[in-house]
Formats: sequence, structure tokens, C-alpha cells
Amino acid sequence: MPAQAAVPPPARTALPSKDPLAQVDLALQAGEADKALTLLQSLPQPGSAQATNLECRVRYMLEQWDAAIAACEQAVRLEQQNSGYHLWLGRALGEKADRANFMTAYSLAKRVRVEFEESVKLNPRNPDALADLGDFYFEAPGVVGGGVDKAEAIASQLDKIDSARAHELRGRIAEGRKDLEAAEREYKQAIAASPHPAIQWVALAGFYRRHERFAEMESAVHSAAGNAERDNRAAVAFYDGAGVLSKANRDLELAAKMLEDYLASSGKTEEAPAFMAYSRLANLKDKLGDPAAAAQERTQALALAHEYKPGSEARH
Repeated sequence: MPAQAAVPPPARTALPSKDPLAQVDLALQAGEADKALTLLQSLPQPGSAQATNLECRVRYMLEQWDAAIAACEQAVRLEQQNSGYHLWLGRALGEKADRANFMTAYSLAKRVRVEFEESVKLNPRNPDALADLGDFYFEAPGVVGGGVDKAEAIASQLDKIDSARAHELRGRIAEGRKDLEAAEREYKQAIAASPHPAIQWVALAGFYRRHERFAEMESAVHSAAGNAERDNRAAVAFYDGAGVLSKANRDLELAAKMLEDYLASSGKTEEAPAFMAYSRLANLKDKLGDPAAAAQERTQALALAHEYKPGSEARH
């Protein structure tokens, strides 16, 4: 499944909380996977619906798909009417499906659709659920319930809730149809419609990268970075923008700086885990010829999430 382009949450403070579950969530958002798991194990009620959903999200962050699915399933069993819990179960199932063989992926994909649809049914105004369901409909074959017509219907629903995401979804649909002029127009309209456009600038940069329009890609990444510097709620754009540059193998110095800016911000989020940012920064430092700095970044990654295997890898 693609990375989720969530609406930026309000900036979180570092103030301590007496609520144990709130402490877990703060650790989760900060990308402190080890701390989050330790806090979960010490909860007075570790098996509650909220606690198991938080565990699902930590395991998801660590790319431990089976463990994430098990925890998410438990959260759904305990609180079946929670839209967010169904959404996270669908996400975990989708990630496992992306890595499974054909027959297993087919079975999992049908479950993904069911969970996303249930999430939207329970809360038709959940923008995350609508966006994920729209992406599923666009990407999945008809045999498991996908369809461009269904994706277009979701875009119409998003118009009333999050018009920027509606334009992004239409941009992907137009791109899939190879109508690149319409796609570019939709991505630009998403920027105009968003109160936090740094993230939408990254989406436009990704479009340019896929079509090898590298000068425009770099310009869009610079716009994303400039907006993120002014808006802490969009700090994730530093992380995503660095990813665009890395994939294109362009301006790796800027990519490294953007990851450093993300890690220095107070707007970190579980959607872009800090330990993964350190791991990616290590790979960039290797490419930039600074193995000593790369080793330091890997040490930082492992200090936050010792179970994250890619964090301990070398250059590959």
C-alpha cells in the first residue's frame, strides 16, 4: 500500500502526561518504538481496545505485519464500531498483501477492502478512511472489488471533507489513464486547496519524478521545504520530500538536510518514523561519502527501535 498522506495533526507538545495511553501515543508520534512498547507492557490494562490499537500501530511502524494484524484484529474485536480501528487493520493487511504471493495477496486484498469500507461506513467523514479506500479502489483489480469508477465516487465524497485529497486522488486517476496534463492540473489544484500545502507540493514533486521532469521536481521539493519550514504541522513534508530526491538520485545534500530538519522538528509523526528517518539519513551519508556520520545515524535509529531490521543494515 502507498504511504498515507494524512492531514497534518496539530503540533504536539513535549509536556508530560499522566495518562499512560497518552504517553504511549507521544512515544509513537516521536518514533520511539522501543519506549512505546515498554510503556504498553507496563499498562494497568494492556489488553484494552485503545492499547491494542496503539500496539498495532507501533508494530506497523516497525514493519512487523503479522504482529500488527494480530493487535489490530484484537482492537476491532473489542470495539467493533470504531472507524479508526478498522482503518488500521486494513492498512496492516494491505502491507502484508503487498509482500505476499498471488493467492495470499488475493485473499488479503478482499479483507483490506472490507475493513476500509467498514471504516468509511462507521464514519463517512473520516478523511483518512476515505483517502485509503479511494486509493484501494484505484489500485486494486476488479476481482477483489477495485474500480476506477469507485475511486471517482470516493473523490466526490472527499470534495465535501478534504478537497486537497480529492484533487490528489483525481490526479492519480488521471495519471493512471496517462492523461498527464489533467493529472498535473489536479496536483496543482490540491496545493491551492490545502491549508498546509507542503505535503501537496511533495505529491506534485513525485509526479514530476515519475515522468522524469527533474528540474520541475526539484523546484517542487524546494517549495515543499519552504512551506514546511513555516508550518510545523507539515514537517512530514521534509521526510517525504527527501524520499522523492533519493529515489531520483538528485540533490542528495538537500535530501539529507531535509531529513535532519525533520528530525529536529517537533512535528514528527508515526507516518514518518524518526528511526526510519535516521536509517535513511545514514544511507544518504554513505552515498555522500561520510561513513562515520552514517554509522552515527544508524546508532540513533537502533536506539529508538532495536527491532527495526532495516535500521541495522549497511548501505543496502
